[in-house]
Amino acid sequence: MEQLKHECGIAMVRLLKPVSYYVEKYGTWKYGLDKLYLLMEKQHNRGQEGAGIGCISGNVQPGMEYIFRERALGSGAIKEIFENVHKTCETFAHEPLEKIPFCGDVYMGHLRYSTTGRSGLSYIHPFLRRNNWQSRSLMLCGNFNMTNVDEIFEQLISQGQHPRLYSDTLMILEMMGNYLDREVQHLYDYYHPKMANGELLNRKIAENIDLASILRRSSHSWDGGYVICGLTGNTDMFALRDPCGIRPAFYYVDDEIAVVASERPVIQTVMNVSVEEVNELQPGEAFIVRQNGSISLEQIQAPQNVKPCSFERIYFSRGSDQDIYQERKMLGRMLVNPILQSIDNDLENTVFSFIPNTAEVAFFGMMEGFEEYLTEQKKQLIKNQIHKLPEEELDRILSLRIRQEKVAIKDIKLRTFIAEDENRNDLAAHVYDITYGSIRPYTDNLVVIDDSIVRGTTLRQSIIKILDRLHPKKIIIVSSSPQIRYPDCYGIDMNRMNEFVAFRAAIALLEEREMRNIIEKVYQMSKAQENLPKEYIVNHVKAIYQPFSAEEIARKIAELLTPEGTASEVEIVFQSLEGLHQACPDHPGDWYFSGDYPTSGGNLVVNKAFLKYYEEKYR
Repeated sequence: MEQLKHECGIAMVRLLKPVSYYVEKYGTWKYGLDKLYLLMEKQHNRGQEGAGIGCISGNVQPGMEYIFRERALGSGAIKEIFENVHKTCETFAHEPLEKIPFCGDVYMGHLRYSTTGRSGLSYIHPFLRRNNWQSRSLMLCGNFNMTNVDEIFEQLISQGQHPRLYSDTLMILEMMGNYLDREVQHLYDYYHPKMANGELLNRKIAENIDLASILRRSSHSWDGGYVICGLTGNTDMFALRDPCGIRPAFYYVDDEIAVVASERPVIQTVMNVSVEEVNELQPGEAFIVRQNGSISLEQIQAPQNVKPCSFERIYFSRGSDQDIYQERKMLGRMLVNPILQSIDNDLENTVFSFIPNTAEVAFFGMMEGFEEYLTEQKKQLIKNQIHKLPEEELDRILSLRIRQEKVAIKDIKLRTFIAEDENRNDLAAHVYDITYGSIRPYTDNLVVIDDSIVRGTTLRQSIIKILDRLHPKKIIIVSSSPQIRYPDCYGIDMNRMNEFVAFRAAIALLEEREMRNIIEKVYQMSKAQENLPKEYIVNHVKAIYQPFSAEEIARKIAELLTPEGTASEVEIVFQSLEGLHQACPDHPGDWYFSGDYPTSGGNLVVNKAFLKYYEEKYR
């Protein structure tokens, strides 16, 4: 319902045979390029602010370009990029393969959602570090956000570097580039006395570069969630996952191609392979393809506090993944009992629906749970009858159904030109429409499930208003995820405390109940650790929520989000943390719900966010 800008998408393709092989077998040199396009298009949900691709060819003579890059801004970036590439290639249609731009051995693609508020083509991946030595050239893209950018920045300065942008991507590029330079120089110094021929020397250097060592030295100080992907000028390729396993990555290999993507079903569809043939990159692990086509998995950093992101399962990843589909259904099923309590077990007078479109799978699971519950109720009604049931009573029992309707319809999308317009709130009320006549006025409860409630803006400005037009007896908004209480710092644009309606509700309760001293105490404790190293920082913001039950906060959220003039009673039901972990047992990353960050940088971020909030509001 509330669209979140979140972690980006990555795609990589490495051809394991000469380009001429694909021309002979598939009738085109564009086999790898076409696979890259499909991998990106199938992940367009992961980035609509911009996109970029890169290509490196290993079969080019000196004096000819071997690195190619194309980037574009906007939601139509993928289409624009590949149209431009194909137009460029058409002018070289009759040239030898080695002269055609983007006719290469290895490709990377990136889809961007910014997590820093910075925009413009200069921030679109892939980032490129050129050098006349092929082995020193480096192209980088990733799905990541570092929490300790300040530390990385200072580390680069201590090495004598002068970063030209305060960007974590650029800093990582320069840090890795520095270690790549050192590696190449070391090999040059070793082999140069033994080899007079420059071509042979370059080849020997390329064959002996220790990519795993470069990755270890570069990443040892990184704090954050990341999948970092890179290509070197000699066509080496790598993808590295953070040691906590926060951000996801998957890979597939056959005798013709190696591919990497952010999501498993994307690879399954594009490569037409089974789920068993696609592997997940493990925490701290790197997938490396060398310039000779050899493939290895290297443990770069030891796994630590492994907590893969649960929001990937709830919201971000495509629901076509077989495990995610079942997990989202289970999230819906876990809500049956609290909903029954909310409607006082009155299924006959309750209509169920969902907020299109990301909550649809959880809705299916919720309906399955209620169908099972109703079947059991029917059994008990029949069993409890000592004598033979009258036919009309038997008919009544057997005819009981869970009533479901498509009540909410996503009707329009607000355009960017009205994003800051003073009439935006009035326009936002019309983003969704309703199906009139779908419930019985003043008689039916209306239960509507959504995947998450972050700010609550759309609920207040649009959803609750339009649902109230149907005159339900009671409106129950159900969130398939728990209350979002804390900033995310690993790739999602949730980093300001006042954005979270759960936080606003807790603050409101503290103020109403004359417990303002708790807010002040949290501020003092947070302020006292402001300049401490991140490893010593504690998440004191948890104390803001401790005096209240989840149900108390939910009631206050409902009060905050109910528009003035709403006739129906409004209640909000949230998933429990226990329900989340039962539904998604292999993805325990829940820091935005629990405040338990997998890295010390997470505590640093929440500390800064609360200090900023307090000083802006109370000082």
